[in-house]
Amino acid sequence: MTQLDIHSKRLRRALDGEEFAVAVVTATKPDFYKQAPVVAAAEEHGLPCFVIHTGQHYDDLLGHGLAEYDLESHIAVDLGVRGGLSEKTADMMTRTKQLADHLEEEFPDTTILPIVHGDTHAAGIFPQAWAFATNQFVAHNEAGLRGMMPAFERLDDPEAFVTDQFTGEWTVNRAEPFPEQYDTFVGSAASMYQFAPVDLNRQHLLEEGYPGESNGVERLPVVGNSIVDAIEMKRDHDLEESIFDIYPVLEERDNWIRVDIHRRANLLPERFTSIVEGVIELVEDGYNVNFVELTATREALENYGYRERLLELDTARDNFLFTGLWKKHAHVYEFLTSGQCFAEYTDSGSMQEELNVIDETLCLTARFNTDRPETVMNAESNLLVPPASAESVHDTIEYIYETESVRDRLGDNETLYGENVGQQIVEFLEDRREDPVFEWASGRAGFDSAGTEFEYL
Repeated sequence: MTQLDIHSKRLRRALDGEEFAVAVVTATKPDFYKQAPVVAAAEEHGLPCFVIHTGQHYDDLLGHGLAEYDLESHIAVDLGVRGGLSEKTADMMTRTKQLADHLEEEFPDTTILPIVHGDTHAAGIFPQAWAFATNQFVAHNEAGLRGMMPAFERLDDPEAFVTDQFTGEWTVNRAEPFPEQYDTFVGSAASMYQFAPVDLNRQHLLEEGYPGESNGVERLPVVGNSIVDAIEMKRDHDLEESIFDIYPVLEERDNWIRVDIHRRANLLPERFTSIVEGVIELVEDGYNVNFVELTATREALENYGYRERLLELDTARDNFLFTGLWKKHAHVYEFLTSGQCFAEYTDSGSMQEELNVIDETLCLTARFNTDRPETVMNAESNLLVPPASAESVHDTIEYIYETESVRDRLGDNETLYGENVGQQIVEFLEDRREDPVFEWASGRAGFDSAGTEFEYL
C-alpha cells in the first residue's frame, strides 16, 4: 500500500522563511502539461512554489509527462493515491489532512495556497479535503467547465446536424462526462480564485452564485487556458526520434483520422459499438485511420470482442494503424501540426482545446455534449459526432471529410485561449500574497473577515 511521501528538502527549499507560497496540484496526464506553465512562471517570477502530486498517474507511460514537462524536481509531496474513485477519494481526504498537519507544524508562518486544475478527480476532492483540514480555500486553474449540448432533432441528417451545431441554440447539460463534470462542479465550492479560460466559463460561475469580485478583488479572472503555453513548450521541441520514424506509414499516407476514446460513458456497450463499428466502416471505405488504444480502451475492446478484429485489420490493411498510447506529448503535437492528420476523433476535453490552437488538424468530438462548447459555438473549430449509432458516426465523419466548405469552416477558426496564461495566473497570485484564503459571508459583505464589527444603518 502506498503512503504519503514528503520530500522535506524540496519543501524547505520552497517554504523556509516565506510568508506565502503556491502548491501546484497535479494528478493526471493533462495536469502535467497544463500546470507546468504555472510552475515555470512561478520560478521565473520568484514566487515560492512546489508541487503536490496525488499519484494517480505514476507509471512510465501515463506518468511520463512529469519528466517531459520538468515537474519531477518540483514534487515535494506525493499523496500516493490509488484504486477506484472511492479509494482515491478516501486516500486524498486522509492524506491531505496528514499533509496539512505537517505543514502547520513545520511552516506555521507560511500561508500556502494550493492550485488545482480542470476537471480531474483531484480538482473535485482535493479542494474539499484542504478546506476541511485547514479552513482555507484553493485556487482553480481552468475553472467553470460546464457541459452544454445542441439540439438533436436532425442527427440522422449530417448536413443539417452540422448546421444546427454552428447556428442553433445550445443548452446546459452537465450529465457528462462523469465524474469530470461532478469534480469540476464541486471543486468550485472550495475555491477562492477561479481562473476561467473564456467568458462563458465565468458566466457559468456567476450564474451559480460565485462572486465576480469581493471587496474590490477579482475572484473569477478570465485568463485563457494554459494549454497554449504547453503547446509553445513542445511545438518546436527537438525530438531524438520522430513519430514518423516510429510509425512510417503516418508519413506515407495523409489525411489520417486519429481516434482517441477513453471516457467512461463511451465505453458502455451501445456507444462503444457505435464508435468501433463506425470507424471500421470508414477503414473499409478507404479512409486512413489511426486507432489509439488507452488502458480503458483496451479493456473495452477485449470485453466486447473487438481487439482481435482490430489487430487483424491492422495486419490486413495499409490504411489502418492500431497503436498504444503515445508516450511523449511532443509526438502528438508533431503529428497534429504536420499536415498529415485530417482530424482527431476524440472524447478528450483537452484535445478540443488543443485543436483550437493547432489549426492543421480538425477536431471531431465523440460526445453528446461538451464542456468546451465555445470551440463549436464561437470558434467553430470543433464539431460533435456523438456515438448514437455506427451509421451516424460513419456518415457524419464522411460528410465532414468530403465537404470542402465544412472543412474550410473548421480550419479557419478563432483562437480562443490567449497566451502567456501561466504568467497571468502567477502575476495575479503575486498580488494576492497578503489576502485571506477563506471568506465568511460577513467578509464578502464588506465587514471584517471575522464578522465582529458591524455598522447598523
